[in-house]
Amino acid sequence: MSISAPRTGSRIPADGRAFVRSTLDLGDVLLRPWGREAAESGTVLNDLVAAAVDPLVALWNPFPATDRSEALAWLDSREQGWDRGSGASFAVLTATDGVLLGSVTLRWVDRADGLAMIGYWIHPAARGRGVATRATTAVTDWAFRTADARRIEIAHAVGNAASCRVAHRCGYLPEGTLRDSHRFGDGAYHDEHLHARLATDPQPAVTVHENMPGS
Repeated sequence: MSISAPRTGSRIPADGRAFVRSTLDLGDVLLRPWGREAAESGTVLNDLVAAAVDPLVALWNPFPATDRSEALAWLDSREQGWDRGSGASFAVLTATDGVLLGSVTLRWVDRADGLAMIGYWIHPAARGRGVATRATTAVTDWAFRTADARRIEIAHAVGNAASCRVAHRCGYLPEGTLRDSHRFGDGAYHDEHLHARLATDPQPAVTVHENMPGS
């Protein structure tokens, strides 16, 4: 994986635990910072809206982008997270033609303590190809190396088996069940599985092909 320098003119927070805009190159897949620049591509914007209304995304990873105006507001919020160094939200794209495959978002839970949380969703057309595992592993490693993250957590609904398998494949060890932890897209509170990975944990042996509907 290669990492590009931040784009010219981007705001770079001064502290060491800041997420600085970067592009992660996985060869056939690129992870580019979500932000206002993504709105320049009508195709990506349309794909973002299509992902937001997909039943699995709307249930387990709901985000407000069900039309183009909402999508633009969502992109603006991602931009602000990068500006503050508090959130790192990546569009997962094909390297050849920039087709949207999914998204990975990292945010500080306790910045001073180096505790962060990561989440991901995959566009319906890109599921079952190992995209979630590869992208989440890349962002995790990037956060440990460049932002001094100490511990990164994944919390997913117990019923979201695809997300659970991605967490395991990315080296996030299971630590327990959080009862009635989060309200999901169906409006109900669900128990969540908590996984975590430490900067000192060994690198996982990544399985590229997941072959799961939600991966």
